[in-house]
Amino acid sequence: MIDTHAHIYSKQFDKDREEMLRRAFEEGLTHIFMPNVDHESIDDMLELELKYPKQCYAMMGLHPCSVDKNFEKELYLVENWLSQRHFTAVGEMGIDLYWDTSFVEQQIEAFKIQANWAKKYQLPLIIHSRSKQDGEAMQLIIKLLQELKTENLYGILHCFTGTVADAEQLIDLGFSLGIGGVVTYKNSGLDQIVAQIPIEHLVVETDCPYLAPQPHRGKRNETAYTKLVVEKIATVKSLAVKEVAEQTSQNALKIFKYL
Repeated sequence: MIDTHAHIYSKQFDKDREEMLRRAFEEGLTHIFMPNVDHESIDDMLELELKYPKQCYAMMGLHPCSVDKNFEKELYLVENWLSQRHFTAVGEMGIDLYWDTSFVEQQIEAFKIQANWAKKYQLPLIIHSRSKQDGEAMQLIIKLLQELKTENLYGILHCFTGTVADAEQLIDLGFSLGIGGVVTYKNSGLDQIVAQIPIEHLVVETDCPYLAPQPHRGKRNETAYTKLVVEKIATVKSLAVKEVAEQTSQNALKIFKYL
């Protein structure tokens, strides 16, 4: 199995990070892809990559919740890192209208800049989408991707919770859908959406330490719980757990260019 989106460098794991990763490897996790947030997460993320070079892989980007009036300074750091060495993706970036909409124009500008870096370096783009009003951020992201679209713009809409129509548009635009713990929540409705999406367009993730799947909802998430997401997808799609694990892993490796 592959966890395509995990903040395993988070301070929430400081007391038991090695044990947490051991549990993940024992469950069969072969690759863990780490999204950057901003300048504060870079050192810890790269330290983990150095310690686990065959399992943990770093991305480089600026999270929309870290976009403010000084976002250009943050983006300068991102660009500098992208020019120095290889990263597996540009991200996590995107649009977040949940906590604060004061800097939405800056978020849009940061989105466009990072999407163009993904094209320049021929890397996947890892997109975050969240808003209080259903679909508001998602529709803005789809509109931006339609404007920016070229053959070499592709990636993952992480923590996908949109509609079937959203999924179809994103797939047409070259994006796969990251499915996490929300698919296990009783009233999320995401399981019914996932049932209608071909598995070739799905990857799995935890977004740990956030969004723990059932039966751990409300507690700290960890990358070993990828298995619970795989099992839920297998159930809703009437497939074997092994088939879902293998196909989503193959999908992820293709996106991140490890096939």
